[in-house]
Amino acid sequence: MQKRMLGKSGLEVSALGFGCMGLNFSYGHSLEKQEAISLIRKAVDLGVTFFDTAEVYGPFTNEEIVGEALSPVRDQVVIATKFGFNIENGKMSGTNSRPDHIRAVCDASLKRLGVDVIDLFYQHRVDPNVPIEDVAGAVKDLIAEGKVKHFGMSEPAAQTVRRAHAVQPVSTLQNEYSLWTRGPEVNGIIETCEELGIGLVPYSPLGKGFLTGAMSKDTELAENDFRKILPRFTPEAMEKNQALITLLKRIALTKNATPAQIALAWLLAKKPWIVPIPGTTKLHRLEENLGSAQVSLSTADIAEIEQAAADIQIEGERYPEQLMKTTGL
Repeated sequence: MQKRMLGKSGLEVSALGFGCMGLNFSYGHSLEKQEAISLIRKAVDLGVTFFDTAEVYGPFTNEEIVGEALSPVRDQVVIATKFGFNIENGKMSGTNSRPDHIRAVCDASLKRLGVDVIDLFYQHRVDPNVPIEDVAGAVKDLIAEGKVKHFGMSEPAAQTVRRAHAVQPVSTLQNEYSLWTRGPEVNGIIETCEELGIGLVPYSPLGKGFLTGAMSKDTELAENDFRKILPRFTPEAMEKNQALITLLKRIALTKNATPAQIALAWLLAKKPWIVPIPGTTKLHRLEENLGSAQVSLSTADIAEIEQAAADIQIEGERYPEQLMKTTGL
């Protein structure tokens, strides 16, 4: 597996990471704990060194799975987790990035992960009630104490990143970014990363499964599948958005690849400091995703993909209105 540097942070990771959320949270299907541990360890065997979790996944249980799975290879991997929400009665309930809360989450995450230091500690969503300078200052203190190595942010606005970076350098941003969610190209995030030397970690790089080509208007989602509330996953939207799958399949045929591999290879080709974190519960999908690092897209290929994609009108917002309001703050 090729390695990449996340900006100028000094944080070197595999070109593709592993998003662990879906192992037991959000998608209506949970692996048994030992199955999840086995899959994470298989990812390590295949060269993955970058694993992403968060306290709210589960909540709490995802961190425990990741910590146990990676304990035998702790010194060979980078573990990212996140703070920034209240959790009450097992449910997420609003943002909370007060410094005392950040410190408490850090201590609890260290314990659940079974580690001495968190490699990358993200603010999961910007808290409109806490100045970002206070958040960055709290993480700066944790770094000084040796509890955290790197500071990250998820779904911030570009100007918020700049304010945080002035207090404590931001190593990495985690934003949704894929062929059907291209906000970072137009909202200043990519330019900010380039200018400040920050790495970009696209989450949902396969469009929450849609860009694999395995979903259609007839796909039945489980009642507890998070995608049930997303505008892009109505049957009507999935039917209209098949145009993007048709494009990916066409390019995939010319590269002896799959639609998912083209979607990931496109992200990898955009910038050398971009590291997507696709997730899966299936070994064959893990192997397929990692195979995207071997798919070479030329400048002409990229231009062809983007020209064709520009003619496709994506149906549906990526989140419902209330969740959209928590991004870009």
